[in-house]
Amino acid sequence: MDHTTNAHADHAAEARKEIWKVTGILTVLTIIELALGFYMMNVPLDEFSKRNFIKGTIVILMLAKAFYIIAYFMHMKHEVKNLIMTTAVPLTLFIWFIIAFLYEGNSYKNLRNTYDGHFRDRKEIKAPVKEEHEAVKEIKAVEPKPAAE
Repeated sequence: MDHTTNAHADHAAEARKEIWKVTGILTVLTIIELALGFYMMNVPLDEFSKRNFIKGTIVILMLAKAFYIIAYFMHMKHEVKNLIMTTAVPLTLFIWFIIAFLYEGNSYKNLRNTYDGHFRDRKEIKAPVKEEHEAVKEIKAVEPKPAAE
């Protein structure tokens, strides 16, 4: 009986260590993602390649976190390979669907500008320029000009 209790205690201690290890890894990945996100806020908008590289790195880190969460906290790491494939294959198809829908949405937006007459006509209509009221013109004429430094 004593042997069984010690084995159970050892297994529980190992499981606890593994959970803390995975929690630490997830914490480090999250901190890196946040640091990259805050760094990207200071990158100028015209540096597309740098911003896209940072975004791609964040996506890869998110996928790594998703792997750890699925593997350890959903107990898929210790399952049979067929069960893992049963969940992994639909996930890849789901990712493909997202990419396809994004591509189609962008295509629709571009084609709408070309073929939708109502949208094109509405885009070409220019709003009439309003003239300033006489009182506003008088105030602008009376206001002192700022001194050049």
